[in-house]
Amino acid sequence: MMEHLMIPDVALVDNSEQRTPLILVLDSSGSMYGQPIQQLNEGLKLLEQELKNDVIAAKRVRILVIEYGGYDQCTVHGDWKDAMDFTAPVLEANGTTPMGQAITLALEEIEAEKQRFKQAGVAYTRPWLFLMSDGVPTDQWEQAAQLCRQAEENQKTAVFPIMVDGASAEVMGSFSRNGINGVKMLKGLQFKELFLWLSASMQVVSQSTPGGTAQLPSTDSWASVPV
Repeated sequence: MMEHLMIPDVALVDNSEQRTPLILVLDSSGSMYGQPIQQLNEGLKLLEQELKNDVIAAKRVRILVIEYGGYDQCTVHGDWKDAMDFTAPVLEANGTTPMGQAITLALEEIEAEKQRFKQAGVAYTRPWLFLMSDGVPTDQWEQAAQLCRQAEENQKTAVFPIMVDGASAEVMGSFSRNGINGVKMLKGLQFKELFLWLSASMQVVSQSTPGGTAQLPSTDSWASVPV
C-alpha cells in the first residue's frame, strides 16, 4: 500500500520567502443576507487588492478562505495561495451556522500548511485564524472552541474572533484564550475598514521575524468592545 505523499506546492518551491498564513473563517449564514454579505464581499476584494499592492506582503502572506453556512456546510475556497495569486471568492448568504465544524477544519488546514512549509524549508510566522460571525453556532462547537484556545495557548496560531451584530460575545470569546477580552465587535457593517486593518496588519507581520513581536495598527476605526 502506497504511503500518502504530500505534493510540494509549486509556490513554495519557486518562492522561498518566509510566510505568514492567514485563514479566514467567514459566516455566510442566512442572517448575513443583503447588505452584510455584500459589504463582506467588498471587504474581501479590498483585502486582495491591498495585499497585492504591497511588494513584500504579496510574496509572504498565504491566504485560505473557509465559508460556513448553507445546510451545515463548510466550503474551503481553493487551496492556500500567496497573496499575489489570491482571488477573493464571492460568498452567498443562506442557511445555518456550523462554526464548530468550520474551526475544526481551519485548525487542520493550518497544521497541514505548516507541514508543507517544513518540507519545503520555508520559515513562517505564527498563523492567523480570523473568525467572523453574526450569529450563534448551530452545531456542536464547544470542543472546537477548546482546540482553538489550546492552539493559541501553545503558540500554534493567533486567533481573532470578530463579532458582527447578532453574535454572542460569550460564544465568540470561547474561541480565544483571552475570552471576551479577545473579541472585537464590528461597528455597524464597517467590513472595509476591518479588512484595511487586516491588510495593514499582515503587511507589518509579514516583515517581522518568526518568533518576534509586531506592533499592530489600531482597531479604533472599525471595532468596539463587546458589552
